[in-house]
Parts: sequence; C-alpha cells; structure tokens
Amino acid sequence: MDIAGLVRTLRDDPVNHERIVHVHEQHPQVALYQDLQPSLPVPITRALAAGGVTRLYRHQAQAVAATRAGNNTGVVTATASGKTLCYHLPTLEALFHDPRGRALYLFPTKALAQDQLRSLRALTAGLPHIRAAIYDGDTPQAERAAVRASANIILSNPDMLHVGILPHHARWSRMLARLRFVVVDEAHLYRGVFGSHVALVLRRMRRICAIYGSKPQFILASATIGNPREHLEALVGEPVTVIDDDGAPRGPRTLIFWNPPLLSADSGARASTNVETTALFTDLVTREVRTLAFTKARKIAELLLRYARSRLDGSERRFSKQIASYRAGYSPEDRRAIEQRLFSGDLLGVISTNALELGVDIGGLDATIINGYPGTVASTWQQWGRAGRAHLASLGVLVALDDPMDQYWMRHPEEFFTRPHEHARIALRNPYILADHLRCAAYEQPLEPDETAHWFGEAALGVVDDLLTNGALAARGERVYVPGDSYPAHEVSIRATGGESVELRAEDGRLIERVPLNRAPFEIHQGAIYLHQGESYLVLDLDLSRHQATGRLADAQYYTQARDSTDINVQSIIEERPAGTTMASFGEVNVRRWVSGYRRKALYREDVISDHELELPPQEFVTQAVWWTLPQPAAEQFRTAAADLPGGLHAAEHAMIALLPLLAMCDRWDIGGVSTAWHPDTGAATVFIYDGVPGGVGISELGYSRLEEWWRMTAELLRDCPCKEGCPSCVQSPKCGSGNEPLDKAVALTILELMLGTDDE
Repeated sequence: MDIAGLVRTLRDDPVNHERIVHVHEQHPQVALYQDLQPSLPVPITRALAAGGVTRLYRHQAQAVAATRAGNNTGVVTATASGKTLCYHLPTLEALFHDPRGRALYLFPTKALAQDQLRSLRALTAGLPHIRAAIYDGDTPQAERAAVRASANIILSNPDMLHVGILPHHARWSRMLARLRFVVVDEAHLYRGVFGSHVALVLRRMRRICAIYGSKPQFILASATIGNPREHLEALVGEPVTVIDDDGAPRGPRTLIFWNPPLLSADSGARASTNVETTALFTDLVTREVRTLAFTKARKIAELLLRYARSRLDGSERRFSKQIASYRAGYSPEDRRAIEQRLFSGDLLGVISTNALELGVDIGGLDATIINGYPGTVASTWQQWGRAGRAHLASLGVLVALDDPMDQYWMRHPEEFFTRPHEHARIALRNPYILADHLRCAAYEQPLEPDETAHWFGEAALGVVDDLLTNGALAARGERVYVPGDSYPAHEVSIRATGGESVELRAEDGRLIERVPLNRAPFEIHQGAIYLHQGESYLVLDLDLSRHQATGRLADAQYYTQARDSTDINVQSIIEERPAGTTMASFGEVNVRRWVSGYRRKALYREDVISDHELELPPQEFVTQAVWWTLPQPAAEQFRTAAADLPGGLHAAEHAMIALLPLLAMCDRWDIGGVSTAWHPDTGAATVFIYDGVPGGVGISELGYSRLEEWWRMTAELLRDCPCKEGCPSCVQSPKCGSGNEPLDKAVALTILELMLGTDDE
C-alpha cells in the first residue's frame, strides 16, 4: 500500500484543507537485536526458526535474562513489538527443563486468550511436552476437569481467577503447588476500579500459592505508560524489573489530526465527527485500504456501521459486505468470526470499540482512524499502533470531537507529540473494594492473625473490623472466616461496569444482548433505540427487578439519548485547604442519580425530534469528591448584576471535568459533577466533581491537590475558544443529564478568574 501517495491525495483535495490541521511523520526504526547467553534449548530455537524468528530483539533477550535471574519482569514497549515472546520463551524454557511445572497466563479479554492460544500452539507444534489450554467462561463444563489435570500452560483472565479458580483452589492444588510463572498481559489496562480489583485478586492468588508452597514469578507486558515501575509493582505487590529498551522495527507512520469544519464561528458548532469518520472510513475501504476505526462507545460503533453501509449502498455496494462492527456484548461465536474474517483479509474495514485496541493478531492493517480522542495519550498511540507491521508504512488519523480535550489537541498538536504518557492509578485502600476481596480471601482460607496486613495492607485491618461488626465476617478464636453458605466471589464483580446484567430479548424470546445493570436505565429504558450489529431495536419495556427488557426490530431514522438528574450530599470532609480566594474541600459524598427522560435525535442531522419523560428507580453510592465554594460577596455581586450564576457554575463544572484527564489517567466518563447556586451542606454556591465509582479511585483527590493549576487550564480553555456563548469545544458536555442547560461561558470565566484572584488583571 502506497501510504505516502494516499496522504498526498488526501492533502491535495481542497475539501480537506480545513480539515487536516496537522501532519506528523514518525520515522521508521530499524531492528535492534541482542544474543541470549546461554542460548535457549535447541527444540525451542528450532520452533522459533520454523516461525521465522532467528534472532531476538533487544528487549526480548533482556526480558528472558531478567526472568532467568528470578526477577518479576515487566516489559513496557510499543504495540506490535513482540512482547508475547518475552513471556512465552521463559515459560517454554522452564517447562522444557521441568514438564511438571505450570504457568498461568491472564488476559483482559477472551478474544486475546483465543488469539494467544493460536500463536502458542503454532510456536510449540514441535514441543510435545507443552500442553496449553484455555480455561474461561466459554470453556465447556465437560472439558474443565481435563484442563485442570493435564494443561501445563493455562490461558485465562482475572475474572475466572477471581470467581472460578481461587474459591475452588482445592481442585487446583496440583497447578497451584507447581506454579512457576504468572503472566499478566496488557497490564496498562489494569487501572482505576478494574485495576484495583485485579491487584487484590493477585494478592489473594499469592496468598493461596504460599499455602501450597509455591512462589510464582510474574511476567507483565504493558503498553507505554508514564509510571511503569510504580504501576506494575502496585499491581502485583512485589518488586518488578522493568524492560523498556524497545528493539522492534517499525515502519514509517503518517499521523493526521483531522478537525471537522467549523459550521458557525459564533456558535462554535462543527460538522459531525461521526459523519466525518464515516466518510474517511468508506473512502479508505473503497480504495481497498485495510482500515480499523476506533470509537469510544458501543452505540457509536453501531451507528458508524449503519452510516457506512448507507454510504456504500450505491455503486460501491460490494464493499458493504466487507465491513463489520466489533465490540463487547457480541457472542463469542460472532467475535471469533469477525476476527477470522479480518485476519484472513475477507474484511477490508472494521469499526470497533477499544476491544480491538489490545494485541489480538488481526494481520497487517494499513490505517487506523480514531473517532474522538480516546482520553489518554497512551491509548491514542496504542490504537494508532494497530496498523503497520515491521517495516510496513501505515496511516493514523485522529478525528476530533466537538469536545474541549479534542479541540485542545487540535489547537496544540505539537504538544501532543512531546507530552509524556499519563500515569496509571489504582486504589489499594478503597474500603469498598478491599471489603469485597477480604470476604473472598476469608472464604478461600480463614484469615490468620497478622497476615491480613501482610497481604492486603494496613488499611485492610480497619475494614476487617467493620466486616466483623456488620456480620459479613465472623471470628472463631483469632481466625476470621465467612459465616454461613455465602460464596462472596460470585457476588463481587471486578469489572467497573458491575457484575449483574439485564437481558434484552426480542419478542420471540431470542437473546439480543446482555447490558450491565448499572447501564440499563441509560441504554435500554422504555422507548430507547438500541443498536446491535447495525440493526435498530425499539425497547418496548424494561423490568429492572427481573433483569429483563424486550426489544422489537425497527427501521428508526433516529437514535435516543437519556436525560438524568443527580443529587449530592456531603458525608465527611477528609481534608480542607485554602485555594485561590476560597477554600477547597476533599471528602466523601453520597451521590444519587436517576434517569428522568430521554430525547429522540435525528440520524445524520442529530437535531432533537422530541423529549419524553421517564420514572426509573435511582442509583445511589458513596464516593470521593473535590468541591469549592464561591465566596458570598462574589455570589451577591452576580445576583445584583442579574448574571446567570447557575449557568456560570454549570459551565465551569463542565469545562473542568473535560480537562481533568490532562492531569489524571482517566476519561471524562469516569467522573461526574454537580453545580448549584446554593447547597445545603456548604451554605454557598458550590461546584462538586466526584469519582464516578463507589469509594473513589483517586481522581478527584488528584484534582484537589492541583486545583489552582486545574482552574488556570480551564480559564485558558474558555479564553481561547472562539465561540461567543459556549459550545461543545469548551463548556457543552455530551454526558450532561440536563441537556446542557443552563450554561453561561462568560460568567464561568469570571468565576474562575475570581477563584484565581486574577479578575482585576
């Protein structure tokens, strides 16, 4: 594929002159090799050569050497750099010398486990002592005992380790007693709530292994992040030797920042990002450029597939059968079929959520399009990295949303390419997450005196006391155990979305999809249009008590967007400090959120067709928040001047939430906010910004510590945005439950300048 010629064609087209705001050429990198001393056993060397590998890249050899030395090893290199050999080779070498040994590979998705099993079997075709098998939720019950008994490399995921292996460790005693290596692939994904859960699952595993007399080494593979050693050591609870000297070759890569054209300078409105991405995607597909387009939401992936097929239904109809969507929620059979079609070249284009951001081998792609900044610099590079292999050239395009973060990068593209990767954060002291895993640990083996803090940290001691007080745990002498017949792991979801789900079924009873329970009121409420594999389903009813919903296939020319409301109450103040001209607070809050209605919005035009009311039960949780108040004299001045104080506070809240990901490795969807001209707990005009999960994961705490910097960035955003009254590029939010009303950009800027003490400058 002539990528350079393709880029020239795109740049020379007058239609794209306003759209292409920056082009960055990433230079190729030659392979850097390193010999391994001593060499690998001859059968493994032959197996590598049969697969075309005759020399190891520098980081691969360093990883094998570090693991041989008995260290926990973390390999932190770019996408498609051959990280899998960094854990395959030490494992195969150890099992060559001791076939009775065992290894456990953990992947964040089932698709990745399937893909790695294929590559592992290809590598070990001439090594009969290697018996690799998958053990996950898709493994038939009839095959599970055989996997436990005979496989010496088991491929699974943290979910199955949590719910299917550790609670039944007696069945796994042979494997656990002989466990040499635990591989944690895509370790950068284990951050936030999910990462905090996984870190505690791994501590539970280390505890059970110690009971059986083993102490496995960890081998971790991660994309590039800003704090690799800190993060990987927090994840496994032990020291980790980090290997980040990437020796893999890389072809030239052209990266384009693509901004949809401005429709109105006054309003700041831009052309639809979805329509822009669709046009670029279909243009590349019809040129037979193998293309992967990433979106941030399941609904958008389905929407773009529908748009693309509509565009291709004319003279390019033959291409409409060569595109597909891919995301979580599809059946395992559907996912495997799409992966195989993409790998074989039968598909020219796929529109995916970040489910394909991971290292699934999907063959040589030519281009990746990112529909909206994915939230972090690290994820952007990871998604671009899915195209191009070895020396092959590739194209990466970031199509901006009408969003403050996206537009920030469109105005400062050079900063993107010099900015360091974000830090990953996990919360090992979150009392809610700790409570879940302490119950699970006590079920697996009663907690002995002094071991709680050893495995789970000092914060766990107080949590155990609380669990004893409320009866969730009981004591017999000095040992703590789970009373009754409770099976805690079955009740604890380690995914941020929550464990329970609602089944959306067709009127004939056919299962369409399972939707997480905490998302159901927002996505499959009565009257919602739910998209699945390019088809629209009108939701007829939702019964949350029975976890069921019914949908009917519909030819709808609109989609739906839920409206929601939020109440917040202060539970406790953990810390307070002076900030600018006011006081800032950090503490625990109770959040109560409910869906109050929905809007129907036209396809393509995206204007509102109608509004509808709903009555659904609220969701309620306690989390962490940062909040600050507007001094009373300033509030009175706004009221005297008849300024829109609620609109100004609301606009400042939106803009601050949008920019918090610049400070923390999070997405704006991980956080929420409430602003009010008077709050009963503070007695003043207040802005709250909170972690969107029970207990919090440190996002708002970081915002509290850097509040002045956060205010300053937000004020600069409002000053720089060319719109007059506020737009999606500065103060309007796609997640606003009140439809972005009221908002006042000018008042928001004045408020922020007052906070900083710069309003008179």
